[in-house]
Amino acid sequence: MINEFLDDDDVPTMGGALFDVERIEAMLRAAAHERKAMSYSELLLMLGYRFTRPKMRALCKVLDEIDRRAAAAHEPELAALVVREGDGLPGQGWWVGRSDYRGAWTGSAARAYLDAIQARAFEHWERRS
Repeated sequence: MINEFLDDDDVPTMGGALFDVERIEAMLRAAAHERKAMSYSELLLMLGYRFTRPKMRALCKVLDEIDRRAAAAHEPELAALVVREGDGLPGQGWWVGRSDYRGAWTGSAARAYLDAIQARAFEHWERRS
């Protein structure tokens, strides 16, 4: 059942929590500290939105900005902590944007690659918090 109190406007008219880079970054840092990945749906619900593809795409733009900031600060990326519920791997956009991986986006090689990236984030934010 859909929670009637969750915002379900179209992305072009949305603002607030979905585009709050600092808030989402803090949430991902906390998840990394706890050694936890989360699904796109889970993160959207934490922000007060139900999952829709337009909202997920908007969220992915924010995740790109968070990773851009992390790279500039020489910190591990955090977008790798946001994954699909079905297989626990990031979506296509995350894979397409990579210049350091050319394998399949599913399967054991993808899982091993993601695990290494997530481990760097977990270790970094465990030490910093």
